[in-house]
Amino acid sequence: MPASRLYPIFAELAGRRVLVAGGGQVAERKVAALLEAGADVHVGAPAFSRNLGLWADQGRICLISGEFEPSWLDGAWLVIAATSDSAVNAAVAAAAARERIWCNVVDDAQRSSFQVPAVIDRSPLVVAVSTGGAAPVLARLVREQIERLLDPSLGALAALADRWRARIRGRLADLGRRRRFLEKVLQGRVAEFVRRGQIAIAESALEQELAAAEKSTAQGSVVLVGAGPGDAGLLTLRGLRALNEADVILHDRLVSREVLALARRDAELIEVAKEAGTHHTTQAGIHALLLEHARAGRRVVRLKGGDPFVFGRGGEELEFLQQHGIAFEVVPGITAALACAAYSGIPLTHRDHAQSVRLVTAHCRESLDTLDWQALAAERQTLVFYMGVAGLERIRAHLLAHGRAGATPVALVENGSRTEQRVVLGALDELPQLAAQHAVKSPALLIVGEVAALGGCLHWFGAAPLGPVLPAPLARAA
Repeated sequence: MPASRLYPIFAELAGRRVLVAGGGQVAERKVAALLEAGADVHVGAPAFSRNLGLWADQGRICLISGEFEPSWLDGAWLVIAATSDSAVNAAVAAAAARERIWCNVVDDAQRSSFQVPAVIDRSPLVVAVSTGGAAPVLARLVREQIERLLDPSLGALAALADRWRARIRGRLADLGRRRRFLEKVLQGRVAEFVRRGQIAIAESALEQELAAAEKSTAQGSVVLVGAGPGDAGLLTLRGLRALNEADVILHDRLVSREVLALARRDAELIEVAKEAGTHHTTQAGIHALLLEHARAGRRVVRLKGGDPFVFGRGGEELEFLQQHGIAFEVVPGITAALACAAYSGIPLTHRDHAQSVRLVTAHCRESLDTLDWQALAAERQTLVFYMGVAGLERIRAHLLAHGRAGATPVALVENGSRTEQRVVLGALDELPQLAAQHAVKSPALLIVGEVAALGGCLHWFGAAPLGPVLPAPLARAA
């Protein structure tokens, strides 16, 4: 059974009673961490380690000698069961549950109501890593990697921000302006002065930056970001940064939840869904939203599946923004043709089988009827049809009528790059039947050409291909 999803929380334990059941080395480690948090620690056990006895003599903790009794929980906010006896740990957890007190049982996720994470301490900056009790060693390994990434000066930088928090809030009342100011300060010269240990100079630089920010006026902007086909790992670093800087994110329906989860938590998410047959938000409506939020001084991300300049109407949106004097930039994404082919083991070009690639949109009958089918039916090229699920019968008919062989390999890639990816392989003359047989639905991409057959032998991601797999083209002789 997979570990349940936990709600991350940092507890304020200063001056609050915490019970640790156990008197050995494991309990000692837990007590040491609780003392760092300023907790009022009570430790109960039949016997105690040398350090626990020493801390008690120093007045830092209170010892309760004997076998566990539920009365030990009186007044406790939190309980940690750290004995070597599983029966005692179970009794502590059961008593805590009856009293509705959060309890952690060391190395027993099933009996725990909270988990103690691996911690990276740059106080007051603290990073916690948890696997929900599923793999504590993995959490520790992740912590070690993060330790190497975080400069020791971050603690001093966080303390500086805390000292200036009230002044910054008072002088920059607007939340968006304040956040942008802090993002600039915490990554710029103020942070560099802190890293060098020049705190007084950092304070002076912060005052200068704040004075300049007070005089400036908020300027809204739009970043057009390609989200890729679904796998969040394919989002670019620049795209990730844009998501974390955005005040408002206008996203397409096909942008995956995993990509949206990377956005800043307090950003406003607005779905502007447009899919074949149903237009929940018109293009004019999207333009109006971009203009409204940018003119309000917000940083807007227009998040599109794939790449915004490949059948994404990104050019139209930039033209509109330019006409209205809105600043913009573009972050390209991995378009569906590249990602779906790669995740299906299908090379779009191959020196023996395909010397060119054509990307074609097939979202409606009118667009299909305007294509140069004579050129598209030529051999030794790969065709990739976007939004073509509804037009498979017409695509087949046009290609066959203009000379493309019925045995030409094809591949239908549904939900390419996502965990639910499906690939259906077959031949051009049976294309509509393949789609119907396997109930292929949008989002799906059609690949036509000899290279499609390679998906049968070069498959590496997700479920195995479906359909009558054709023999792969012969590779070039060595």
